[in-house]
Amino acid sequence: MMRENRKLKKFSLNSTAKKTFELNKLKNNLIIFIYPKDNTPGCTLESLDFKKKYNQFKKYKTDIVGISKDSIESHKKFQNKYNFPFELLSDEDIKVIKMLKAWGEKRLYGKKFMGVKRTTILVNKKLKILKIWNNVKVKGHVERVLDFVKNIN
Repeated sequence: MMRENRKLKKFSLNSTAKKTFELNKLKNNLIIFIYPKDNTPGCTLESLDFKKKYNQFKKYKTDIVGISKDSIESHKKFQNKYNFPFELLSDEDIKVIKMLKAWGEKRLYGKKFMGVKRTTILVNKKLKILKIWNNVKVKGHVERVLDFVKNIN
């Protein structure tokens, strides 16, 4: 069960940084933001908001990675288009997304379907889950995450 104040299970995923990202020992706190799809309006806005606040997060010793089920090729195009300073991780088989409890039933225009639920997780260097934001609404979200990070440091 993934809950705050518990240790997050380790995982590894392909990264836009031309290597495999391994969640094990960290140098800093880490924000993991899980989003539905590259180059869609909400996901682009959320990613751009994290980009705008990137240096402030770094000031508080907090790194950022984004995860979606898009391919590495899609992630690289998305990253290059917007010059994101953080890695994007590919989880095409959605194993990690499911482990992070970011997969579930959604509704669009009255229809139910299974999909990625926008979620943000903050872990410390020892992989302890400090905060989970579920079913994130993009507007103001990154600012709320930054405020939380400021208050734990």
